[in-house]
Amino acid sequence: MKNKLLIALLLLTGSGAMAQSAFQWKTATSGGYTYKYVTNDPTKSRFYTLKNGMEVILSPNTKEPTIEFRMAVRAGSNTDPRTATGLAHYLEHLLFKGTDKFGTLDYAKEKPLLDKIDALYEQYNKTTDSAKRKAIYAEIDKTSGLASNFSIANEYDKMMKALGGQSTNAHTWYEETVYNEDFPSNATDKFLALQAERFRNPVFRIFHTELEAVYEEKNRGLDNDGWKLDEEMSALLFPTHNYGQQTTIGTIEHLKNPSLVEIRKYYNKYYVPNNMAIVLAGDFNPDEMIKKVDQSFSFMQPKPLELYNPAPEKPLTQIQKVDVYGPSAETVEIYYRGFAQRTKQSLLLDLISSILSNGKAGLFDINLNKQQKVLRANAGYQQMKDYGVFNLSAQPKQGQTLEEAQQLLLDQIQLLKKGEFDESLIKATVANAKLSLLQAFDNNGFRVEAATTEFIQNRGVNWDKSLSAPDEMAKITKKQIVDFANQFFADNYVVGFKHKGVDKNTIKVDKPLITAVNTNAGETSGFTKTLLAGPTKPIAAKFLDYKKDLNFGKIGIADVVTVQNKENSIFRMSYRFNMGAWNYKLQPYAAQYLTFLATDKYSAEEISKEFYNIACSYSFNVSNETATINISGLQENFDKAVSLVEHIFANCKPNEQALAELKSRILKTRENTKLNKNAILSGLMSYAQYGPSNPTNFALTNDEVKSMTSDQLLYILHNINNYKHTITYYGPKTLADFTADISKVHKLPTEFTPEAAAKRFTYTNNTTNQVYFADYDMVQSEIRWVRNGGMFDPALSAKVNLFNSYFGGGMGSIVFQTIRESKALAYSTYAYYSVPDRKDREYAMVAYVGSQADKMNDAVAAMNELLNTLPQTTESFEASKYNALNAIETSRITKDGIFLSYFADQKLGLDHDSRIDEYNGLKPLTFEDIKAFHIANVANKPYNYCIVASEKKVKLEDMQKFGTVTKLTLEQIFGY
Repeated sequence: MKNKLLIALLLLTGSGAMAQSAFQWKTATSGGYTYKYVTNDPTKSRFYTLKNGMEVILSPNTKEPTIEFRMAVRAGSNTDPRTATGLAHYLEHLLFKGTDKFGTLDYAKEKPLLDKIDALYEQYNKTTDSAKRKAIYAEIDKTSGLASNFSIANEYDKMMKALGGQSTNAHTWYEETVYNEDFPSNATDKFLALQAERFRNPVFRIFHTELEAVYEEKNRGLDNDGWKLDEEMSALLFPTHNYGQQTTIGTIEHLKNPSLVEIRKYYNKYYVPNNMAIVLAGDFNPDEMIKKVDQSFSFMQPKPLELYNPAPEKPLTQIQKVDVYGPSAETVEIYYRGFAQRTKQSLLLDLISSILSNGKAGLFDINLNKQQKVLRANAGYQQMKDYGVFNLSAQPKQGQTLEEAQQLLLDQIQLLKKGEFDESLIKATVANAKLSLLQAFDNNGFRVEAATTEFIQNRGVNWDKSLSAPDEMAKITKKQIVDFANQFFADNYVVGFKHKGVDKNTIKVDKPLITAVNTNAGETSGFTKTLLAGPTKPIAAKFLDYKKDLNFGKIGIADVVTVQNKENSIFRMSYRFNMGAWNYKLQPYAAQYLTFLATDKYSAEEISKEFYNIACSYSFNVSNETATINISGLQENFDKAVSLVEHIFANCKPNEQALAELKSRILKTRENTKLNKNAILSGLMSYAQYGPSNPTNFALTNDEVKSMTSDQLLYILHNINNYKHTITYYGPKTLADFTADISKVHKLPTEFTPEAAAKRFTYTNNTTNQVYFADYDMVQSEIRWVRNGGMFDPALSAKVNLFNSYFGGGMGSIVFQTIRESKALAYSTYAYYSVPDRKDREYAMVAYVGSQADKMNDAVAAMNELLNTLPQTTESFEASKYNALNAIETSRITKDGIFLSYFADQKLGLDHDSRIDEYNGLKPLTFEDIKAFHIANVANKPYNYCIVASEKKVKLEDMQKFGTVTKLTLEQIFGY
């Protein structure tokens, strides 16, 4: 199907006749295989069913030589036994541990020890006496150490790295477990051989250290106030269904008493081909791919299957309330129970969520956010297989109670029920939905995610309904919405109040005694040697030639850079200014203020509606050193959108009430930022790198915020085009046609106004270890190491890339294998040599461990050992080098991504694609080169330790062993 016809179809606002005929199931045969497909499908997906019942969904897209993969299993926390919650999630972790052929040096010697561990866990689960349990666990720990002499930790991840994979991962949710990969298309045969072996006979080895990683994951959840609120609200929303009665990660009691026997039973029951799907999108011939997939997975045998079939939930007839306490900012959430997937009611709720909250013209957007009645408000609909959750949420503004914020949300529901909304919102929502789909389906990741969801929820049979959903939505009338809203929205919800305070109920999963296991990182199984030994057809790298790939022009005194979009009618244009908050502290506040301003022709609300109605967007974004005005949408609406943006900046008028509200919101947002542990940790990092005057606390004081005036902010907005800027355009027009069009609407001065010099910060040069500590009420401790590493040098790019890949990048890295896999000291850990984004900036060595507070000392010691002594693993190094080269060979920078690459290289002082030098520099590198880099730049250096933890859980004397301790106040960190 030609692109122009596809665009016309997807962007159609939906006539009934067209909607009925556009997307229909058809059957075809090609390459000896029969498949189903949906007519006019922009993803060209084919739906196969193999003889053993496995579903295979293939979506070819040859724009770049990579393939996205999902292995989807229709089993998740819903199918966990009530006596062993969290089991599906445990199993997900164990599917990375190998089989009897890989992940082991000698399975015949390993197996008796693994069998003994299985039996010990069964004994452990049946024992209640604490002393006896401790003794049994000590035996588990001892036996696990013996078994680890034969195991090869993370061999799966090393193979994926050696194949060129960039994103090994997996997730478990209510009704699904999904395994994610991407890989270069030239590795297809090897990749399928690995995946087939992975699911043939998985062996659950290195279990007790992985178990501890899950404990850490649970503890991270206990530090997440939003997670706790959702869990308690869901329990009331679904008093019968496992959506509310079983969490994906499981209860603490069940986590402490795992059964490898039960996990194996679960695998045998649900991981069967008639309950699984392989989804692939990318660079392949579907006739060839289906044959290869069939040959790889035909060994799997179907079994009778009985999935989770819950009793229907009874209607909710009252308002139920949940109160959760914690250190983060206050929020209010309202949950309504929705309906099954692909029902008319769910379609209505999806539409209503956009009518309430679409970022531009919804009732929440116009009546709450635009009028600044709350700090922020939004609505959304989350669809699961059996039910959905319709969610309203708000953060209260300064001086506002949670109850008041709740009432404001409910007031908008009343307006909906009264029909007090513009019917044009329906048509606009459909147009915006279709535009979003058109953009999203260009991405292989979105394709496989969408197809995977279809399989999980209804084995893919509703793909036609998914594609036609916007057209079906277009048929819905305002009366239907109002009638439905009056029926659906009643006193039948759960309201959750997240209070700032101490959670007296928080407990943690205590750490068991674990002896580090042997990872055998330098060993390789016979399976891996054979798999990787075969030849691979090379993929030639493709680099940018900025002189050819970009079109350079001028309008007046402004530079113009364009890339022509020859695929569809979408345009994206920017005015790019090389000035930002470091030039003018008020500039980001002017950008915020603009949202609430009217002009002499339009109110602020009318402006939002205008953009939504023409399915276009605009934004004014200010970073530290750059400001951009971005406009995007359909080329047919280019003139309208650009003219409106020009009108807004030239004619926006002061609104003193809006400014007063904005100031109050800014101050409240600042209070909330001080309650965010991630923001605090980032602030500590900034302080460590630059000292008391740093990018984080370079901000207006609260008094300066209060004294801002409309005149100051409007001066910035009205005069923005008088400053030097570059115009970038990605769209259907040629350079000549675009410059002719834009010169008519974008007025320029005869000369640009010089911008103020940007603030420059001085890097610290500490000669001794320093500790920067911030107290935060949490279960875990968050530790980051940082030290400045000297000015940017393009000659180091290849070494930095390879060092990062080998040392701290991904699950196959040295850091991950040691700290998580071997020593079970953290769920999340990484390390990398950070590359500056400008030629006049410094590198930084950064490392991170998030662990239980009582493991902090061990975690710090483990990371320090790696920072000082680089372990040598030849196989891992070679895989890392291949992976780094392959990432460049298979990457394709296209569309407006070329602009980003061009400007990024400019900032580094380069006039060409920086990947050229990096690629050529990688080829001759040896481990000795990386070791020398490590010694020169990482090992035995003074570091800044940035620690966020609770003073009640970490000891000052322990931190003093790391270096001189400075406890920073929040005002020192943030500057207000």
